[in-house]
Amino acid sequence: MEIFIERENARKKLKFSGKVSALLKKLNLNPAAVLVAKNNGLVTEDDTLSDKDEVKILSVISGG
Repeated sequence: MEIFIERENARKKLKFSGKVSALLKKLNLNPAAVLVAKNNGLVTEDDTLSDKDEVKILSVISGG
């Protein structure tokens, strides 16, 4: 799986298949602070990823 992590501006290759929540835990990322896109479509923490997916982890920015 190829992963782009916006916060780090880095691409990583990782062997992973499973739920989005498990991937975020493995990468030590807070699910409340990121959005996850699989193959250019947003997914939830309960969606399943396969090793063939292209994943982008985008930072959530809030302001007032």
